Amino acid sequence: MDVLQELVTKADTKLVLLVMDGLGGLPHPETGKTELETARTPNLDRLAKISSIGLHTPVATGITPGSGPGHLGLFGYDPVQNEVGRGVLSALGVGIELKPADVACRVNFATLENGVITDRRAGRIPTEEGARLCKKLESIRIPGVEIIIRPEMQYRAVIVFRGEDLGADLSDTDPQKTGLAPLPVRATSDDPASQRTAGLFNEFVRQANQVLAEERPANTILLRGFDKLPQLPTFQEKYGLGSAVIAVYPMYRGLARLVGMEVLDAGHSIEEEFEVLKQNWDKYDFFFVHVKPTDSSGEDGAFEKKSQVIEEVDALIPRVEALKPDVLVVTGDHSTPALLKAHSWHPVPILLASRYARRNMWVEKFGESECARGALGFIKSTDILPLMLAHGLRLQKFGA
Repeated sequence: MDVLQELVTKADTKLVLLVMDGLGGLPHPETGKTELETARTPNLDRLAKISSIGLHTPVATGITPGSGPGHLGLFGYDPVQNEVGRGVLSALGVGIELKPADVACRVNFATLENGVITDRRAGRIPTEEGARLCKKLESIRIPGVEIIIRPEMQYRAVIVFRGEDLGADLSDTDPQKTGLAPLPVRATSDDPASQRTAGLFNEFVRQANQVLAEERPANTILLRGFDKLPQLPTFQEKYGLGSAVIAVYPMYRGLARLVGMEVLDAGHSIEEEFEVLKQNWDKYDFFFVHVKPTDSSGEDGAFEKKSQVIEEVDALIPRVEALKPDVLVVTGDHSTPALLKAHSWHPVPILLASRYARRNMWVEKFGESECARGALGFIKSTDILPLMLAHGLRLQKFGA
C-alpha cells in the first residue's frame, strides 16, 4: 500500500463503485441459479460482455465478513488490520461526532419472552418506532457517564458512552440465535477500564429492560460492536481522490465518513440515489453508491425479492452509463444467500467496466458461474481500488 500511494497521480477521470450489499448468493434448489443469475439483468449482462468480470474474497477464504470488514476491503483497507467496531460506524453514520475516549455500540431492539430472545430484530419495527423507543431510553441515568442515544434505521440504534476511564474491549450481548438468553457484557481483556465499562453497560441494559417492559415487540435491547474511534488515512491521503458516498442506510455513511468521504443526501430510494449521483457528478472524482435491500432480502430468506432488487438496480444502470464514468465497478461487500438467511463466506461477483478492461466476449450473463471464468479471476477485495485507479489512469509506472 505504501508503494501504491507513491504511484498515485492526478487524472481527470471519474470512478464509480456501485455496491449491492450482500450481492452474492447460492443456487435455488429447484433451478440451480443464484439470485443474481435468476434476475433479469439485460444491462449488466451487456456490460459484462465488454468488461472484466471475476470473483473477490472480502477477508480470507472461508471467512464470513460483517459489513464493516466487507466495505473496508472494498475501500482498499486491510479489514483484519483495520478492524472497526460496528458501533463506531453506526455512530458516525447518524452524525454523532465521536471523541477519542467515547465508547460506541450498535443496538438491536429485540423481543424477549420467558428469558430468551424470540426475535433478534423485533419484527423489523419501523424507524419511527425505533426513534420513539430511543426517546424512552433517554431517561436512563448512570453516574459519571454521559449517554448519547440515537435511532439508526428500523430496529437499530446507537449508544455512545462519554466519560473518563472507559474501555472498549467488550463482548456483545447478542446470542446471534433465537431461543437463547441475552449474554452479559464482559471485558475481553485484563484492561481495568474495560472491566469497569462492562459493568456500566450491563447496568444500562438492566434499566432498559425496565423502561421497555410493557413494549411489544421491542421489549429489550441487544448490544453489539463496541469500539472507540480509530484513526485511518483518508481517501484523499491514500488515493488523491475527492470522494463522496451515496447511501440511504446510516452505517454505510459512517463507513465512508471514517475514510474521509463526503456524505451526500441520498434520499430514500434506490432511484433517488442514482439521481443524486447525476446531480453531483461534476463535484467529485470517486463515488461510492450503496444499495442495501439486496442484503436485507437475503437475510430474510426472500430469494425472489433479492432478485427483484437486483433487477431494479439493473434498470438504472443506463443512468450511470449516461454520465460516462471512466471506471464503473459493480459488486457486493459480501454474499448473503437467501438459502442461509445470513452473510456467508462465498466469493462475490464483480464487474469492472473501463475502456482498458480485458473483455469477456463469451459471457452471456453477469452471475456467479460466469464470473468464476472471468478475466479478473479470483481476487481479494483489497485489490479492487488499485484496479480502479489503474483503469482510471491514476497510477504511475513502478520502477525504471
